[in-house]
Amino acid sequence: LGPWVLPLTEQAFVVLSIVARFILRQMGNGLKSYGHEELAMKLPVVKPYVPDFKRGIDHFCIHAGGRAVIDGIEKNMKLETFHTEASRMTLLNYGNTSSSSIWYELEYIQEQQRTNTLKKGDRVLQVAFGSGFKCTSAVWLKL
Repeated sequence: LGPWVLPLTEQAFVVLSIVARFILRQMGNGLKSYGHEELAMKLPVVKPYVPDFKRGIDHFCIHAGGRAVIDGIEKNMKLETFHTEASRMTLLNYGNTSSSSIWYELEYIQEQQRTNTLKKGDRVLQVAFGSGFKCTSAVWLKL
């Protein structure tokens, strides 16, 4: 999904993160195999880069499966309060209606949201979760 919606700068940071982690891991393994454990331990640890989806997405419809789900996505994706407003209002008004809640959220963004109104050319990311490890997403473009 990232290559189609993220700017090239965000994609470059992801690639650099992957390459740096790979190179450092290989260097660490090589040093350990030659008995230089202390040098291998001094190599820096590069955390995986989490792209800033706000740079390519204007609105977020996050499955309203509960407050913890919305809070977790908001925290991990570093979203602002207005990005999760539609999800929270859907949870408040309709409760957890499974993955269909994303359509209620889209309606909220289109009809009621005043802080970040839907405009022509805006992209909307819909993320829905199912039981277990099921997750799906889609990006819509406002025409």
